Amino acid sequence: MSLEHGKTWRYIYHPPAVGSWNMAVDEALFETAIKNHEPPTLRVFSWDPACLSIGYAQSITDVDFDLLNQYGFTFVRRPTGGRAILHVDELTYSITAPVDDPIMAGGILPSYQRISSALLAFLQNLGLSAEANEKASALPLQKAEAICFEVPSNYEITIHGKKIIGSAQARRKSGVLQHGSIPLFGDIGRISDVLSYPTKAERETARSRVLQRATTVEHEIHQSVSLPAAAEIFRKSFESSLNIDLINSQLSTDEYQLAKDLQKSKYAHPDWNGRI
Repeated sequence: MSLEHGKTWRYIYHPPAVGSWNMAVDEALFETAIKNHEPPTLRVFSWDPACLSIGYAQSITDVDFDLLNQYGFTFVRRPTGGRAILHVDELTYSITAPVDDPIMAGGILPSYQRISSALLAFLQNLGLSAEANEKASALPLQKAEAICFEVPSNYEITIHGKKIIGSAQARRKSGVLQHGSIPLFGDIGRISDVLSYPTKAERETARSRVLQRATTVEHEIHQSVSLPAAAEIFRKSFESSLNIDLINSQLSTDEYQLAKDLQKSKYAHPDWNGRI
């Protein structure tokens, strides 16, 4: 089937992978969308081992690498902005598209709003009553500024005031990358165990704040949802909400090679991960 721009997207479902590979694949798909003006790609993936990612402009001093290593977690810097996320027990998505695609047109906030409608549909199809915040909440922050799931941004998704999806977007002249994290189950507060805090008491305070302001799918529906089951619901929700057809796909040979190059030269390299 040919891919019609604005109507038909590629759909890629990837098995769990290390953080450096996941971010390299996202950038490879981003570059393809820019250079070849390819139709959009919706990618669903997860992480193994668990990985702490930080935003493009976030300081590496937010991370306690001794504790990170003790837990056996890995580390990567994302190509998008935002705060730290601990990727474990979650569904992660990415969207890469030409900037003039109808879903991405109009700038960051309009595209966020359209994508948020599909994310809302996904949660509703899981039986959750969620909402998208048009404006970010003005919550008092201290060290919490290091943690993505502390605070909802424009058009990000909350349930009973608690954030359940964290997303970030990067734009260049001809392309868009948006990716996001949806915790399915597990301890949402454990990210505080691998960030830097002056005292143990401040670490525990940070954990409490995360638990007050963020949640997981399992916590809200009181049952577990496997990644494959969640991915299928996610796919169908995007198709129906955005009125698109998702065609099963894989990385092209060129995309795979570019991802391998980016993993080695950038996302697994200290010059990128430790640059700030």
